[in-house]
Parts: sequence; C-alpha cells; structure tokens
Amino acid sequence: MQPKDTVHVEDTVNLEDTVHSDNTVHPDDSAHPDDSAHPDDSAHPDNPVHPDNPVHPDNPVHPDNTVNPDNAVHLESTVNETTDARSPQHRHGRPDPAADQFSAGFWDAHYATKHRLWSGNPNRWLVAEAAGLAPGRALDAGCGEGADALWLAERGWRVTGTDVSGVALDRARAAAERAGAADRITFRLGDLRADIPPAGAYDLVSAQYLHLPSAVRRPAYAALAAAVAPGGTLLLVGHHPRDLDGPMPRPQDPDLFADEDELAAALDGYDRESGWDVLVAEARPHPGTHPDGHEVTVYDAVLVARRRR
Repeated sequence: MQPKDTVHVEDTVNLEDTVHSDNTVHPDDSAHPDDSAHPDDSAHPDNPVHPDNPVHPDNPVHPDNTVNPDNAVHLESTVNETTDARSPQHRHGRPDPAADQFSAGFWDAHYATKHRLWSGNPNRWLVAEAAGLAPGRALDAGCGEGADALWLAERGWRVTGTDVSGVALDRARAAAERAGAADRITFRLGDLRADIPPAGAYDLVSAQYLHLPSAVRRPAYAALAAAVAPGGTLLLVGHHPRDLDGPMPRPQDPDLFADEDELAAALDGYDRESGWDVLVAEARPHPGTHPDGHEVTVYDAVLVARRRR
C-alpha cells in the first residue's frame, strides 16, 4: 500500500483498510456489528468517532464529506456500533483531493490524530467464521491496530498482520506485547496495491472492510485468494452496496463497494471452478447505530471460501 516504504506483503501490514481492519465511523459508514468500534477500532479500534474526525475506521466521516472515487476507502465500524469508514479526510472533516489516501504518510497522519483509532474488539464476521477453524498460519490484511490478529493469536494461530501504516503497526505490536502474544504475531508494513503475499502460504486469509476502487480491489483480492494454502479459508468482508440506499450514511461512490458476487469473483483467476468450495457468499444484516443515535439495519457482503486440497 504505500508509496513510502513498501514491503512485500509478507513484510508489511495493513493498508487499509484497506486498509484494514480497525474501523472508524463515518456518517457515511456503518458500524460493523462486530465492532463496538471495529475490533481494531475504538473507532479503528481505539477511537471514538467524531463527525469532524477523518475516517479511518475509527473515525466517522462528516456527512458533508465525500470520498474521492479514485481513492480507496476502508469502511469499518467504530465503537458503539457507530459507523465508520476508512475513508480518509482532514482533521476538520474536509477531504484532501490531492492526498494519496492509501499511502503510509496519509494513514500515519490519520492515526496520529488519536491515541487509539479503533475499539480493540475483533470483527464480528471473523469471530463467527474463524472460531471453529483449526489454528494454523493466518494473514490479516489491513490489520490496523491489531485486534483481529490478537484474537487469532490467542486462539493458537501464527499470524502475519500487514498494514500500510507504521503508526498502526507500532500500536498493534504494543497490544500484542501487553497480551503476551508477541511471539505468535509478525506485523509487517505493506501496501496491497504493490505487495503480493506469498502464494499458498496461509491457512486463513482475512480482509475486513478494505474498500478500494474496483480497479485496485479486484487484483488485490485475487492476490489474497492466491495466498490461501490447500485446505485453507478465504474470508472477505465489506459494507454491502445496498447500504448506499439504506439508512446508514455511506460514501456515495458505488465503485468502492463490492457485493457477494464480486467478492466471489476474486476466485476466478485462481481456478474457482475446480479449486474452491464457496461456503458463504451473501449479504448479512446486522444492527448498527446511526450517527444520530438510533439503531438501524445495515448489510455486509461476506465471502467464505475453502481451497480444495
């Protein structure tokens, strides 16, 4: 992900949100059911979302802000199920059209606006889908402040967490140290736009709410699918396009949203017909908290696929 120092996916951590995994709330974003602020959110795990804060999963995006269609937005939820979107913006709620919203510099500056961007809770669909899997090697792409990676490590997984922000990764490492899980997690700086994970290396590959423009998203998701080992699981989650017409404010750029069919298309370039069993490809509803405080129903596009041995 990032122009600053990119490292092979094996060598870096989350782009986002993609890029990744801790969410922020944006009036244009919905809260992820799993997050009381995305696992990594407090709104990206650590922070509360304020309408004037930039969206990085932990920050809400001001209703008057729009996301540049050329930039990827990581839409993740934030604390108290407020919405969150990884859609970068200035501290005062004004988007910077000239900024590379996926660069390390952009996300480092965004993380620096708060002591904690996300909630510190794991994403709901990761918990639902991975709780019954036998531990092995996992890739958390767009790991943010590390809540998902930590949850996996505490359940016996050996985890590689990648993100475009070095600031987020420093917080993730500190959280792993505090939890006594540092020996089971490797955090690496990486940009999904350029860093390709090693093929067939992971028993679980998870990417939560990495809202990228389709021209970037499709090859990035295909690369993540290729990183799944035989017998391994691919978990892709994002806010569903139907939310664009729903009660929760979202960035009004359809190109940033993929439905379950498009997520499944990530398998096409990797022998989908003979090589994968699609276990789940659906729009999943869950409760979310609207910026004005009332509860609404929002939808996530969820893909769970297992690579055949």
